[in-house]
Amino acid sequence: MAKPCTIVWLRRDLRLEDNPALCAAGRIGNVVPVFIWSPEEERQFHPGRVSRWWLKQSLIQLDVSLRSFGVPLVMRKSTDTLGTLQELIKATGATQVFYNHLYDPISLVRDHHVKQGLTQSGIQVQSFNGDLLYEPWEVLNDDGKPFTSFESYWQKCLNMPFEPDSPLLPPRRLTSIAGSIPTYTPEELGLEDETEKSSNALLARAWAPGWSNADRALEAFLAGPLLEYSRNRHKIDGPTTSLLSPHMHFGEVSVRKVYHSVRRLQLLWAKDGSKLGEESIYFFMRSIGFREYSRYLSFNFPFTHERSLLSNLKSFPWRVDEGFFKAWRQGRTGYPLVDAGMRELWATGWLHNRVRVIVSSFCVKFLQLPWRWGMKYFWDTLLDADLESDVLGWQYISGSLPDGHELDRMDNPQTEGYKHDPVGEYVRRWLPELVRLPTEWIHHPWDAPPAVLRAAGVELGSNYPRPIVEVAAARERLRQAVAQMWEQEAALKAAGVATDAEALDENLEVKVVTPPLVSTHSLKTAVAGTLSRSSLRDQRVPTCGKQLSMENGVPHEGDNSPDIAMSPQQDNLLATTAPPEAHSTAEKCDNKSMNCDQTPEPKHNVPPPAVSDGNSTAESSSSPKQVNDELRNGVPLVWVPSIVNQQPVVEPSCVPYAGDAGQLRKHLLALQNSRTENKMEEKSPLSEWRRRTKRKAKA
Repeated sequence: MAKPCTIVWLRRDLRLEDNPALCAAGRIGNVVPVFIWSPEEERQFHPGRVSRWWLKQSLIQLDVSLRSFGVPLVMRKSTDTLGTLQELIKATGATQVFYNHLYDPISLVRDHHVKQGLTQSGIQVQSFNGDLLYEPWEVLNDDGKPFTSFESYWQKCLNMPFEPDSPLLPPRRLTSIAGSIPTYTPEELGLEDETEKSSNALLARAWAPGWSNADRALEAFLAGPLLEYSRNRHKIDGPTTSLLSPHMHFGEVSVRKVYHSVRRLQLLWAKDGSKLGEESIYFFMRSIGFREYSRYLSFNFPFTHERSLLSNLKSFPWRVDEGFFKAWRQGRTGYPLVDAGMRELWATGWLHNRVRVIVSSFCVKFLQLPWRWGMKYFWDTLLDADLESDVLGWQYISGSLPDGHELDRMDNPQTEGYKHDPVGEYVRRWLPELVRLPTEWIHHPWDAPPAVLRAAGVELGSNYPRPIVEVAAARERLRQAVAQMWEQEAALKAAGVATDAEALDENLEVKVVTPPLVSTHSLKTAVAGTLSRSSLRDQRVPTCGKQLSMENGVPHEGDNSPDIAMSPQQDNLLATTAPPEAHSTAEKCDNKSMNCDQTPEPKHNVPPPAVSDGNSTAESSSSPKQVNDELRNGVPLVWVPSIVNQQPVVEPSCVPYAGDAGQLRKHLLALQNSRTENKMEEKSPLSEWRRRTKRKAKA
């Protein structure tokens, strides 16, 4: 009797170890692993250059590993994933399709569409949890509703009655069908242009994509930086974090393996009484929790990639200023720490988490640019670009989450610079034009005496820009914007317009919303009925509510317009700042931000008119016609100014970027050397701890 054939549809689970879909298929019979590259289906979230480079290298290694098992990886390029899977089913005679869950809004709808189409064709479809410790529908509050704050969510996870499943071993063997299946090579997928290869070659000096390299990166972190993670996690100049995020995004190492590996060390350090180790594991586990929470929010609130979770931020007057956006992208804001971070991002595709917070806070609080612009730029440029984590980070910074930063909080880059880069080494590495500036002035060169600037070769406004906006002026504009937001909310109530809290009573039964990225046809398809062959292990898909209303071809997000139906816990949430009347007249400065800085700075022109959060594209004269056409066709997208033709800033010799080796090569080699296992094994804190433990045991 012939063995049944199963197609394993791989996406962001490019590993052999702890791959539930692959292991389940291997136990049943013949296996056909398939990867389908479909950039058109990704729409505006088509991966950026460095992300596509990583994907290509990971596919090459996975193909080699699978071939060693006797099962080649079938790679296809397509504009229709469902059609391609149906072709492969016909060619292989497969009767089943297995895949692991994804939780971003695009994948939620695509997976449902694929599953429905295959099931109607008589193909058995089964999906598995390969990306989370707990599925989103397993973690609910006492009322059976999703959590809307991280602390309550994470406490629920830590107090679950059962531990996350242990990671699975790689399959002992895999069997393939007789004959060969036409496949693409990684080069033929078109993941890397010829013009990008010279820049991408530098990335290979610091990073090693692939699932086996991910295991080595995890072992190096556990043997070295983890023990002092609580002390060093905010140091921005050096590999003080795990550097696992790109590996985890592409599924080269599972979160369950990371979790259980860390838990084993936690038990050992607790037994040995290592307070430092226990504290480090506490903070590292929280970072894992934030990754879990990002997928949790994306699943339960699929609109958050496009709209704020807090309802009253619909009225916040974001500013459309492509000049400010360009200066921020290119690292020409006049604030050294922000500029250094943005130039490192452009050069390497990587940023320390603390620097990500600082540059994103500057974008939305100082410049008041729409947070979705920054989110999309991070998606285009980060090596570990992850939609769910991007959404969580930017909504958190912009004050769009109930437990996020206060809406009127401003973190001063000068204060943050001396806190996280006290001697200015990070700034000098990425801003060579300031390399001779004394540490006293490195984070605020505009205050330096003229003689000091001349001696350092710094000419403000020439080889290094003056601050793009004054701190005091930015603080005042933010205060006015918050006041304007509350005034608009009050005006709507006074006019008798129902707020979200009042209008949602009739929709209490609607649990989740439909991702607004899909067309009207896709929305109708997603609710065509429940599948007859569903499984408790299969991923659940949000039901659909109302559709976005359209005004002049642009999706509108007003309180008095028909909108996607939401339950109270989704959109009836208040901002993290009280209305103006709730504050005292004295301005309070957050202890984590600048302490009432009043440094004299040059005057600047008033920014352009503001637009609301619900429609940040309507006022822009440069919005591409193609995007407007797609919007009229029922595919609401988030427009951001074009960054395709971004070039290095005026002084190429002063800015390390992917086309110039210089400082970049030094940075990448430093990262590579820091991850060498031999050095870590000889002098790592964990090795010292092990030696002390052995001596104690002998005594």
